Amino acid sequence: MSDLPPTLDLPGTESATLEEWTSNDAFKVQDALSIARGDPEYTFYDGPPFATGLPHYGHILAGTIKDVVTRFACGRGFRVERRAGWDCHGLPVEYEIDQMLNITHREQVLEMGIDKYNDTCRSIVTRYTSEWVSTVTRLGRWIDFENDYKTMDVSFMESVWWVFGQLHAKGLVYRGYKVMPYSTACGTVLSNFEAGLNYKEVRDPAVTISFPIASEGWENVELTAWTTTPWTLPSNLALCVHPELVYVVVKDVVKNKTYVCAESRLCQLFPAMNSKKYKPKDAHKHYEIVKKCVGKDLVGLTYTPVFQYFKDHSSSSRFWKVLSDTYVTDDSGTGIVHQAPAFGEDDYRVCLKHGVIKKGEEIVCPVDVNGLFTDEVPEVKGVHVKKADETLIKLLKESNRLVQKDNLSHQYPYCWRSDTPLIYKAVPSWFIRVEDIRDKIIENNKKTYWVPSAVGEGRFHAWLRDARDWAVSRNRFWGTPMPIWASENFDEIVCVDSIDRLEELSGGRGKD
Repeated sequence: MSDLPPTLDLPGTESATLEEWTSNDAFKVQDALSIARGDPEYTFYDGPPFATGLPHYGHILAGTIKDVVTRFACGRGFRVERRAGWDCHGLPVEYEIDQMLNITHREQVLEMGIDKYNDTCRSIVTRYTSEWVSTVTRLGRWIDFENDYKTMDVSFMESVWWVFGQLHAKGLVYRGYKVMPYSTACGTVLSNFEAGLNYKEVRDPAVTISFPIASEGWENVELTAWTTTPWTLPSNLALCVHPELVYVVVKDVVKNKTYVCAESRLCQLFPAMNSKKYKPKDAHKHYEIVKKCVGKDLVGLTYTPVFQYFKDHSSSSRFWKVLSDTYVTDDSGTGIVHQAPAFGEDDYRVCLKHGVIKKGEEIVCPVDVNGLFTDEVPEVKGVHVKKADETLIKLLKESNRLVQKDNLSHQYPYCWRSDTPLIYKAVPSWFIRVEDIRDKIIENNKKTYWVPSAVGEGRFHAWLRDARDWAVSRNRFWGTPMPIWASENFDEIVCVDSIDRLEELSGGRGKD
């Protein structure tokens, strides 16, 4: 210890070390020697950062850990290619450009020209690269910034095409639907990030609707469901109960009607129960319990749809049945949830799980890209969904399906661009069949050496176990184009897996 100086200048020592590495070109020399020796390759996958923002603590910590891994591999006699990369595509870039150019509608981009819009995006993606180089170098991480790559490079995008082509050739690609936040004013989907930018307090109609049971032995009994989106009722394809909740068949002694709802949600059908003046001994004045059952006992019952718009649909034999799923709760409504798979993520998942809808099939969706009803619902044809509620409620009342009507104040997402209400809508997407190869993925995960092992055996294993088909397409302008060409009815699909193949089919290679 006597050889140590009386004071240690750690920052100065770090700077001196960096200067020595730079003057000796230490990183390049090490790599050249590794190549000359023929060291075996150690492949290290490193997700590139966005260079539209400055590095922060999360980047610094992860970068340090990555540097430790690659240095350790080199110390064990491997050659590790460490090229710096930049993630240039996606929402963060488009969001910044939209703010810069005051773009609020998709049509504005089309009027501007996609090429000009993308050129503007390209102009900012490497804005902070010098700051990144300075910070990462100061940390002592060895990584090649001179031979970097960008996800907007044609060569990189072509490699994505090749991977996609391999998946397509194996039958692992298909066109389906994904329910996403959707701006009817802009005519485009939004990311979950965008959907959370602009919430407002709104007042919406809340209705309880009856669904007469059509199954034998349940004559004159009606299921009930509550919704704050009456405009989705023309697209109703099923009802969903919780398999373990207790449900009651209850007679409304005033209306002389018999309904089904969760026992814990009788107050939805009989609002007098919510009054402070209500006394349980007065229950007989309002209702009479006919019988009780659990949700799973209701599964499979069929019912008469609210509207008849899709009674002649080619898949109608699979529609209008009672399903079950544990996402149903009894904290509001009737404990029975109406399912419109075109307009709800859980609705879509549950209906797909129970075979009401199928992958690759067209979905019942009588709403166009601007949020207007199509001629499939003639009474509100051309009317925006959020303005159609009152007309539809009137129709429900006339058909004697309206049990209760109220209004509810709640937080609702608005489009940050147009300041108009968002809806959730099933949009066409391209999927990778993850579920078909899930068992193989799980087996490969078991062969993977995890540090700590609890991550691979716990959280990551659970994520893989529940993995669903992956929606890989996005409705954006600034990104790698999907290499799919299809006929209008999708009977003919061509997947282009290289620029040479593109030239062979189209006669041109394209410049970008």
